[in-house]
Amino acid sequence: MKKVAVVLSLVMLLSTSLFAGGGGDKAGSSGAGTGGATNSNLLSDVRVRQAIAYAIDMDTICNTLLLGKAVPANSLTPNGDWKVGGLNDYKYDPNKARALLKEAKWDANRTLDVGYYYDDQQTVDLMTAVQAYLADVGIKANFRKISGDLNTLLWLPPNDPVNGPSAVDWDMLYGATAAMVLHEYYGKYAGGVSGNSHTPTDAALDKLIAATSATADVAKQKAAFNEVQKYENQNLFAIPLYYQPLFIFSRDNVNRVGDSNGNAQYNYDWNIVNWTVTPDASGKQILKTNSGPAQFFEYPWYNPGVYIGAKALFDRLIVADGSLSPKEGGLAESYQVSADNLSVTFTLRNNLKWHDGSAITPQDIKWSVEYALKVPAIHQVFANTFNALEGAAAFKSGAANVSGITIDGNKITFKFATLDPNMLITFGQFPPLPQKYFQGVDPLQFQQSPYWQKPIGSGPFQVKEAKMNDYIILAPFKDYYRGVAKIDEIQAYPSGENDGNLIVNANAGRIDYGYTKSSSDAIALEKIPGMKVYPVNMFYTRLFFVNKFPKK
Repeated sequence: MKKVAVVLSLVMLLSTSLFAGGGGDKAGSSGAGTGGATNSNLLSDVRVRQAIAYAIDMDTICNTLLLGKAVPANSLTPNGDWKVGGLNDYKYDPNKARALLKEAKWDANRTLDVGYYYDDQQTVDLMTAVQAYLADVGIKANFRKISGDLNTLLWLPPNDPVNGPSAVDWDMLYGATAAMVLHEYYGKYAGGVSGNSHTPTDAALDKLIAATSATADVAKQKAAFNEVQKYENQNLFAIPLYYQPLFIFSRDNVNRVGDSNGNAQYNYDWNIVNWTVTPDASGKQILKTNSGPAQFFEYPWYNPGVYIGAKALFDRLIVADGSLSPKEGGLAESYQVSADNLSVTFTLRNNLKWHDGSAITPQDIKWSVEYALKVPAIHQVFANTFNALEGAAAFKSGAANVSGITIDGNKITFKFATLDPNMLITFGQFPPLPQKYFQGVDPLQFQQSPYWQKPIGSGPFQVKEAKMNDYIILAPFKDYYRGVAKIDEIQAYPSGENDGNLIVNANAGRIDYGYTKSSSDAIALEKIPGMKVYPVNMFYTRLFFVNKFPKK
């Protein structure tokens, strides 16, 4: 009932404010009135993107629909030490939005195709509000849930990264960046990079992005990021909407021994092998959670850590802790970085095994990195690291191997042609896969491989049973190098990054642990007896990706 009242309150606010003319703009604001379409798609005109930003009253949305647990965004970079001052807030101003659209000669008969990939009701309500705001300034928009192979449907880049045409169907996409590092906020907009389905090559932007990775000096990095933010704020190659924390929830029957309430998505130092759960009537310790697969296990090279499969089925060379600092404790027993930061050597543990009992070898790791270079959509931090390797470009052009990857016994060395300040972050997040299961599999069809129906991993749990669209059961891996997990089973129910059934399942006792990025879910979870909710600040920005390529 409270949620209905909140939505009704928002509708009332919309009805009184949509036609009120809106507020003014702060001094030193955008370059409104400048620009022009760079191709046949009018979304390539900066004035149209600025108009969309002015048309949406994010202050009202954050205070009502998002229940005060979100902060309006004026940049992809969240507020904090790395945020530059003096940015245009794009405060709600429908009159300015209409003027910009008129200057850009917006076609009032065009209907934008706006997609989203979340399952929760809060997203539907937000899209309804945005649709009303856009309609008021003369922009028609249809909103739809996108399901299926999201890595292809959302992020497939065009063959020509300058001129297109677009390889995806949507015009705008409501999504998020949950960043490991600040570079991730902007690297995905560089021309021609893996996963850039939305932004044509912009030489000025590419130069600014490159500068953020050209040094390991923190002060110089901060200055470079400040310049990117200024350019972003002027050009709005994406439209930032709001920032919010992540919420970890855990029922009293779960004892998370050794876990910290850090960034749960990317933290693999969670010590799950020592967790315990109050036994059920049969004496079994069963942990119930969400983020299980619907049609297939999502491959963890694009969205590491989002799904329970990525967290429990796979391990990494080194470990990322709750603050995302790299440390020893993964598949490698030790690692050594060269004095010039241009190479790193990992020494693998002895007797490492995949879940099928076969040995994990340095060749599996070498193959995984090389194969990832040819997969269309991988995490941008991974892509930046792997593309910086010596011989990466030659390999992508047809060479047999990446020359910068060498194996010596149980050691594997990665040598870089250019500095990548985030290489250890990558190796603390990227899970190697067993090469033998992908023989003959086209990298363009990576997600379609039968492997992703019941993957063989390296982590503390293995797949015991998988009934797609229903549930999966994970069981402890008996040969796990860090010991056998005390929990007897993990039962996971299917959901995306936001789970539309989370509260229903939690009230029914079908959810014991997990995390959410929905503020309304966090409030509802706090009211369930025996459930505790822990907010965690993280790099997390909700936004509209804008597809600026011309359509076919």
